[in-house]
Amino acid sequence: MIPIPLAPNLIDHHYLGGAKIAALRRIPCTSEFQPEEWLGATVSRADSPVTGLAQTKDGALLRDLIMGDPAGWIGPSHSTAATPGDTGLLVKLLDAGQRLPVHVHPSRAFARAHLDCPYGKTEAWYVLDCAPGSAFYLGWNTDVDSTEVDRRRDAQDSEWMLAHMNRIEAQRGMGILVPAGTVHAIDAGIFVAEVQEPTDFSLLLEWSITTSTRDESHLGIGFDRAMSLVTMTATTADLAMLTSHNDRVVDGPRPTSLLPSAADPYFRIWCAKPTSDDSTEIRRGFAIALVLSGSGSFSGAGTITFSAGDVFAVPESFGDWRIAGTGEVLVATPGDHWPQTLSSGGIR
Repeated sequence: MIPIPLAPNLIDHHYLGGAKIAALRRIPCTSEFQPEEWLGATVSRADSPVTGLAQTKDGALLRDLIMGDPAGWIGPSHSTAATPGDTGLLVKLLDAGQRLPVHVHPSRAFARAHLDCPYGKTEAWYVLDCAPGSAFYLGWNTDVDSTEVDRRRDAQDSEWMLAHMNRIEAQRGMGILVPAGTVHAIDAGIFVAEVQEPTDFSLLLEWSITTSTRDESHLGIGFDRAMSLVTMTATTADLAMLTSHNDRVVDGPRPTSLLPSAADPYFRIWCAKPTSDDSTEIRRGFAIALVLSGSGSFSGAGTITFSAGDVFAVPESFGDWRIAGTGEVLVATPGDHWPQTLSSGGIR
C-alpha cells in the first residue's frame, strides 16, 4: 500500500480559532469556532460517534480501512492494539483564537478504572507559530490543597488558577509534553501541532470562558470522582524534562525528533526536510504526515507526490520510505514499542 491523502477535518469546538489551520491547509473556515483539525483520527469526539473521524479524499473512513486490513496498516503486532481500528495516537492542528480554559486529562489507570478505556490522554504540543508574549500554563507552581482547588473551580476563579500555574512563554520550535493529571492552558495566538493518546477526555476546571457548562465539564462522572485525577503537587521541578526546543533543524538525511524524550513511550513528532537526492528516510510503521511547505514525493512500496498543506495516512506496509523534493514535512508516529506497551500495561 501507499500513503492515502486525507480530506480536511475541521472540528467545531467550544473555543475560538481556526484561521491559521485554514491557511496552512488551504481550506475555508465555516465558523469562528473551528480551532482544531483532527488529522488521521480513528476515534471520534466524546459527544458524537462520528464527529472527528478522518476521511480520505475519496470519502472512506480511515478507521474502516484500517479495520479491513490491520496488518497492512499497523503491522504484525496489530492484534495487541486496543481495537482493530486503533493507531495508538491522535494528531491535531490547534489554533487558539482565545485563551484555552484551565483543564486536565486522565491517566490510563484512571481511564481503565472509571471511563472503560485503555487510553488516557497524555499529550504534547509542537509550536508552529505564536504571538509575541503568548504563553503556556503547565502544572501548579506550588503544592495546592484539593479543597481549595474545588472552591476556586466552583467560583470560576481564573485569576487564582493561572497565578498558581507555571507560565512558559511560547517560542516557535518549542516542544511541550503534558502528562496526564497535569493542569494546563494555552494563550490566544498560539498555533501547534498536537499529538496525544487517542481519546477525547477533558476535565474542565474553567468553563466560564468557553461555550461549555459545568455539567459538561466533569467527564460525565461528577466532580467528586473526576477531581481525583488532578495532580495537586507542584510541577516546577519537572519543567526541564517536559520542554524542548528544536526549530525544525535537520542535520543530514535522518529526521529530527521534535518533542522531549519523555514523550517517546506515548508518541513522536519528527521533522523531515526533503532532499533532491531522495535521501531522507523514515522507518516503516503507521504515521500521519503533514506537509508544512514545499513539494515532492514519498517513495517506499510505491510513490506518491505531495504539496504544501497535504496530509497523508502512511501504512506500515509502505515499508521504510524516503522523502524527496523541497520544504518540510512533520511525521507523527505512535510511541516506542506501541502497541505492546498498551497490552502490557507498561504505561500508566
